[in-house]
Amino acid sequence: MRQVVLDTETTGLSVSDGHRIIELACVELINRQASGRQWHHYFDPERDIDEGAQAVHGLSRERLKGEPKFAELAADFLDFVGDAEVLIHNAAFDLGFLKAELSRTGLPGLGEQCPITDTLALARALHPGKRNSLDALCERYGISKAHRSLHGALLDARLLADVYLAMTRGQESLEIGLSRDGQTIAGSGEEGQWPIRNLRQIKLSSFQQKAHEAYHAAMEREARGPSLWRRLQQSQPTQELEQAS
Repeated sequence: MRQVVLDTETTGLSVSDGHRIIELACVELINRQASGRQWHHYFDPERDIDEGAQAVHGLSRERLKGEPKFAELAADFLDFVGDAEVLIHNAAFDLGFLKAELSRTGLPGLGEQCPITDTLALARALHPGKRNSLDALCERYGISKAHRSLHGALLDARLLADVYLAMTRGQESLEIGLSRDGQTIAGSGEEGQWPIRNLRQIKLSSFQQKAHEAYHAAMEREARGPSLWRRLQQSQPTQELEQAS
């Protein structure tokens, strides 16, 4: 399974006002592990940078002089992403800028060639009513950002990769043991007796049930298929499963 964590920095907040991408970074994950491969470039935006944006990322127009234009590396960027699942925090913002930049080159938008996962939407489903900015999630999951004084696309992509893995932790090792003829079936998807004898059953609150559903939905998006829990739900009577956890 290949995923690409993506982040951008821009000259301003509104693509409709002609603002441009000035930094773009992609970090590759293979089977939920950082592969060490990345794609990272700065760009000459051919326009001024808003003071507010510069205060966030520290990139000036003078600093970006001599950097390539986005169009020069657009095809290389799409080649790096390929058909991987792309993880973006607040995806609508970055995708809007990428669509505008790619359309100037005649290339298709990013979402036309690969699936997109908005990690902000995922975080809101897992933590309703809480702050779910990248900074807030780093604090919530104990991910250090002490080395981050300014925003940067590569640094933020690396932080987002850590946050995403923390939010979805457990999928790669999720096992539900089912007993059949003295044998243990662990995470195999085979049918067995359910619920397991003497399994503690807990009645979930409405909040817990929503969190439970969001967790499994996130796993299934990543695995691109139903979780073992979902397969058990489909193969066993609902009343036997609704209280098990």
